[in-house]
Amino acid sequence: MEPFIVSAPDLLQGLGTTILLGVTSFLLGLLLGGVIALARISRFRVLNAVAIGYVSVFRGTPLLIQIMLVYYGLPQFGLRILPIPSAIVTFTLYAAAYLSESLRAGVLAVDKGQWEAATSLGMTHIRSLRRVIAPQALRNAVPAIGDRFVVLMKDTSLASVITVVELTRVAETTGSSSFRYVEAFLTAALVYWCVNGALSLAQLLLERRMRRACA
Repeated sequence: MEPFIVSAPDLLQGLGTTILLGVTSFLLGLLLGGVIALARISRFRVLNAVAIGYVSVFRGTPLLIQIMLVYYGLPQFGLRILPIPSAIVTFTLYAAAYLSESLRAGVLAVDKGQWEAATSLGMTHIRSLRRVIAPQALRNAVPAIGDRFVVLMKDTSLASVITVVELTRVAETTGSSSFRYVEAFLTAALVYWCVNGALSLAQLLLERRMRRACA
């Protein structure tokens, strides 16, 4: 037990890095995903094709390979990015592909009559989307978005392969120094479980609140 008491500050610091990676990447991915979702439902074929290609590439290739390409591949072209920014860039691009589909599904789930009603009130397409469709689409997409946030928090463990000292990396270091790998990784798994449990609870409360607001 002593090795884990000694490494407690490192575990807390690693947890802080994990949360930083997950929250930052999620927020940026949500913004980028919104842009991609708009391109996916756009009437312009070029934008639609680019968005489809983006989603296909980032959903169809392993996240680990994407991290390696950003951190180890870009320096070959003269672009060197530090470990944490590399991880955030990769997680953001990866999450945006999935979040864009969640947002697009939310938009498509809105009844077409809402569009017609907004148009009959003299609203432009953009104003209809912003004032009428987007709030309903976001409410529809909350469950899928919340699930993607939980998955992303777990995916941050892959940042350890590019030397980011997050929770998994700290557990690996603790295990190698004490030769008690089972305890080290079980401790990390417990922390991940607690964090994602809190996120799941927050998602549930948000869904209930939004349902009451619409009642």
